[in-house]
Amino acid sequence: MTPEEFRRHGRQVVDWIADYLAGIESHPVMSQVKPGEIRRALPSAPPERGEPFESVLSDLERLLLPGITHWQHPGFFAYFPSNASGPAILGDLLSSGLGVQGMLWVTSPACTELETVVVDWLAELLGLPGHFRTDAAGGGVIQDSASSACLVALLAALHRAGDGRVTEEGITRRYALYVSSQTHSSLERAARIAGLGAAGVRLVDVDPRTLAMDPAHLRTLLDRDRADGIVPAMVCATVGTTSTTAVDPVPEIGAVCRERGVWLHVDAAYAGVATVCPELRWLNDGVAEYADSYATNPHKWLLTNFDCGVLWTADRGPLLAALSSLPEYLRNAATSAGSVIDYRDWQVPLGRRFRALKLWSVIRWYGAEGLRAHIRQGVGLAQELAGWIAADPGFEPHEPHPLGLVCFRPRWPGLDAREADRATMRLLELLNASGSMYLTHTRIGDRAVLRMAIGGAATERRHVEQAWERIRTEHAALSRTLPGH
Repeated sequence: MTPEEFRRHGRQVVDWIADYLAGIESHPVMSQVKPGEIRRALPSAPPERGEPFESVLSDLERLLLPGITHWQHPGFFAYFPSNASGPAILGDLLSSGLGVQGMLWVTSPACTELETVVVDWLAELLGLPGHFRTDAAGGGVIQDSASSACLVALLAALHRAGDGRVTEEGITRRYALYVSSQTHSSLERAARIAGLGAAGVRLVDVDPRTLAMDPAHLRTLLDRDRADGIVPAMVCATVGTTSTTAVDPVPEIGAVCRERGVWLHVDAAYAGVATVCPELRWLNDGVAEYADSYATNPHKWLLTNFDCGVLWTADRGPLLAALSSLPEYLRNAATSAGSVIDYRDWQVPLGRRFRALKLWSVIRWYGAEGLRAHIRQGVGLAQELAGWIAADPGFEPHEPHPLGLVCFRPRWPGLDAREADRATMRLLELLNASGSMYLTHTRIGDRAVLRMAIGGAATERRHVEQAWERIRTEHAALSRTLPGH
């Protein structure tokens, strides 16, 4: 493809994306295809001769679009937002166009140095401590997701807990990772990958009302393991759990970790970016004093398309010691002089994309003011929805709900717990089949509840109102079909 051909087709692609985003409400939120339907529609063998790019766009529209679940649809309330904004998309396009592989500073100095500036900007925007800056003892790095961030943090924690022996000798002692039942499943996967195994993961009790980790039980587990010859490697405190946005008491957990000499990782994948708003800075309580590492995902709620997660560490020493290696083919004068950051040593893969371009584009386009406005809109709409739910006798909201997620349970008078759960799941199926919205569910105290996550870039008050009216309507219709009604 020549530069002129690229120019012509590139305009077609940008126009297609712009038209898609402008007309996204015309699509059902969830894909309506059946398993295998897309594969059967595609050729079983690759083409022998090249095809015009118009054919690619045509097949995208005809064959692939029906199999897309539209994460940017204003009725997408499932999981957490995965914002894709215009400046982020354009930043990603620029990254792809440059084709940079930024494993070392020398392989593209701008790729590394822009990243150091952008993660420092973000730390300032979120009110994170100064020692997380790249010009201090710690520093930040863009990962693909919080899953990778927690794995990297665990590797650094194991290096420190084993006084470097784990890095050199492997897992020769028993180590443990401490999480709660509400911690993201990626932490258990990190334990498996790092060699601790599922048996090395300890579940800390949670407060039955708030679902936040219990520091007293954490202390008990740490002391028990120490007595049994097991080395506590890392505790993960979550700020905004995936299930309900529960917030673990970081100051209390951090104090326990400090007493026992255990690495504290704070997973704020969803909620961390909300601290761009000063009134939500309470989410940072304890981070400055106690966190050895901290992660949040701009690709969830901060208008930056996937993938873009940021990991900060208070002291980069253990991280670099755990992950650094320098084969001859990567040696160069800048690295040998120790005067530059080589981000290959801050992550699991060697190679890395120029992700900083899209985050840079977003921060410059929206500014702090625009980012705060986006977060505040999501929080405000969620609180309004929670008020409607609380005022309706047919529903019960789960408290607390400080951010953009509202969990709630439909009431089914006359049904026992198992029957009520079945009715709730049937209601979820009906709502998602409507095409106008997409919700998910979780369990709180062994009861099924619905999750409605607000924060999409295109979601307005009218979309939340329409979703709530459909929920009420479908609930009423389903209730009339149940026994005793």
